[in-house]
Amino acid sequence: MSLTLGTGPFARHPAGAFNFDLGTAAPAHVLYLDDVPGRIRAEFAGRTVLDTRRARALYETNYQAVWYVPLDDIRRDLLEPTDHQTFCPFKGTASYWTLRVGDRVEENVLWSYPAPVAGAPPLAGLAAFYFDRLDAWYQEDERVFGHPKDPYHRVDIRRSSDQVEVTVGGELVARTSHPVKLFETSLPPRWYVPLADVRPEALVESATHTVCPYKGEASYYTVRGGGQTVVDGAWYYPRPLPESTGIAGYVSFLGEGISVLVDGEPAPGT
Repeated sequence: MSLTLGTGPFARHPAGAFNFDLGTAAPAHVLYLDDVPGRIRAEFAGRTVLDTRRARALYETNYQAVWYVPLDDIRRDLLEPTDHQTFCPFKGTASYWTLRVGDRVEENVLWSYPAPVAGAPPLAGLAAFYFDRLDAWYQEDERVFGHPKDPYHRVDIRRSSDQVEVTVGGELVARTSHPVKLFETSLPPRWYVPLADVRPEALVESATHTVCPYKGEASYYTVRGGGQTVVDGAWYYPRPLPESTGIAGYVSFLGEGISVLVDGEPAPGT
């Protein structure tokens, strides 16, 4: 989310208003390279493959932030250059490396722009890994999950007295007068309902899991009601990260056939 995704200021459809014409002042595709304070490390097959205090984050319209690090801070002895190349009209031609540690191999997992196009940020000498193809990432000594944490992105969790009702196929499956309301940068607010206020027979545990670097690993329920079944229509965080403990024991709903009413009105973004 943040600067270049969702409704952020440099996304395709920003939610706010400027005191100038953004369409003429900035290109349609924005690139912004910013310093990442502190230490970034990554591991693969039990080896530290990068360790740097000089990481930079590239923000790009419609993309999550990507960490770029100096090639000198990457274990070059574990890399094999390949013939693979890709072209980006905003950054230039990318060259790739394969990462090999013992029997573990990740092909074309690292890329760089040795000669960025005119007008691109200063990317020469920097390289980026596909985040999810390495085993573990750390910012200082804290594990980072999912994708790089974005300093322009925040999550705020607030207790609420909104009256929240959730229906599936027109059948009531949850009602509460003490939800928590989660505000996340560039996203609509989400209401989380205490599990105790959900009809237990409406929820069936799913095998789906997703990861959020700000909230933790989410587990899902398939939701049943009114003769309808909504696969993965509800999610919860069994062990939320420390900054998101306010949603422990709560579940949120979203999906076709699910209606979330707040004080009798449809919740925005549902």
